[in-house]
Amino acid sequence: MTTLSTYMSAARAKALPEDVTEQAKYHLLDTISAMVSGSELPPGQAAQRYIRERGGNGGVTVAGSALTAPPIDAALANGVMAHADETDDSHNESRSHPGCSVIPAAFAAGEAYGIDGIGLLRAVTLGYDIGTRVVMAMGGATFSYESSLSTHSIAGTFGAAAAAGCAAGLDTRQTRWLLDYAAQESSGFIAWRRDTDHIEKAFVFAGMPARNGVTAALLVKSGWNGVDDIFSGPDNFFAAYAPKAQPDRLIEKLGERYEITQTDIKKWSVGSPIQAPLDGVEAIRAKKPFEPDQVKRVTVRLAPSVAAVVDNRDIPDICLQHMIAVMLIDKTVSFLAAHDKARMQDAAVLKERAKVNLVRDEELAKLLPARETVVEIEFADGSRESERISAVRGTPRNPMTRAEVINKARDLTTPVIGREVSTRLIDTVFGIEELADIRNLRRMLQRG
Repeated sequence: MTTLSTYMSAARAKALPEDVTEQAKYHLLDTISAMVSGSELPPGQAAQRYIRERGGNGGVTVAGSALTAPPIDAALANGVMAHADETDDSHNESRSHPGCSVIPAAFAAGEAYGIDGIGLLRAVTLGYDIGTRVVMAMGGATFSYESSLSTHSIAGTFGAAAAAGCAAGLDTRQTRWLLDYAAQESSGFIAWRRDTDHIEKAFVFAGMPARNGVTAALLVKSGWNGVDDIFSGPDNFFAAYAPKAQPDRLIEKLGERYEITQTDIKKWSVGSPIQAPLDGVEAIRAKKPFEPDQVKRVTVRLAPSVAAVVDNRDIPDICLQHMIAVMLIDKTVSFLAAHDKARMQDAAVLKERAKVNLVRDEELAKLLPARETVVEIEFADGSRESERISAVRGTPRNPMTRAEVINKARDLTTPVIGREVSTRLIDTVFGIEELADIRNLRRMLQRG
């Protein structure tokens, strides 16, 4: 607790390494883009409706709208928008989506206290470090597979609290209390897997944790105190949730290994388990161009636990069979195509979907948390092509370039805020060290 709270309270004044700064900008831009694009999807519309019904006025920006709200409500709304679909980033080892909760929380507290661009980057980076480490200490992927608790909401709450606390300038003892309140707020169950509209999922993964984190930070900033040792004292967090936890992983290489550099940025706006299969189909097409009617069967092999997340789901962007069918027809997967639910009933798509065979491969389970995939296409002429994807594009082992991140951001934001504002937003993020007050981002995040 001493090491952790001391590190966290000092993060606002600690310079980041150059490569970490660059990655932080990538994730900041990627999540902002998810917020803006998500504002037009059903979860984003639901979030804005909630804000309007509560007055729609406050000191913090609600992205993709003309609304503002108090920090706690804005964090909830922007979080829901950031995970309104499967566009946002993900951290494989902790089984969490850090950006969609951490960045809305950092924005909410940051706007409330008028922090500068450097302060925002440092708060965001700290949030990624703390939220993911809490779940990794609990057991990471193993805990995720064995528990009915949602690692996404747990990591999100601690990450959002860390980011908001950093933006609020909490001292070392206040940081201990911040973690205590975050622990009390941690909740969420994997029942979200039954959600067919992505609204509950957006709340569990992002809106709720962002709201929780900002709430914890504002309470402590206003003078509330709490328990000093929630990770190590009697009746501590790990004893309650993960008795087999390794608490020392909370501080493992803290300040040396930055988890924001270990977080994936998605090339495709679909669920994480579908990234590698789409990469595989793209790689096969590069070797042997083909048309849909030349394909007899597509076999996709995934680890059983991974396959279960995307097997014949009702939501297009987390349904593997549907997205492979779209990929066969369109030769790519656009943001629009990934969110066209009506197309799930299209005869041409259903014809291709019938060709997709998802195999739950126990051998691939042995490689977890690495989500390796094998894709094989059998053609009508009897020939076969296969591709094994060991490093998905956008992961630390196969990272996207700055140009790719920018192109994705343009694709997501231009339809909402226009090309000129989108370009200015991108330029501002990559020069964010010059931003004296992050509230100046508002005119680039909202509709005119």
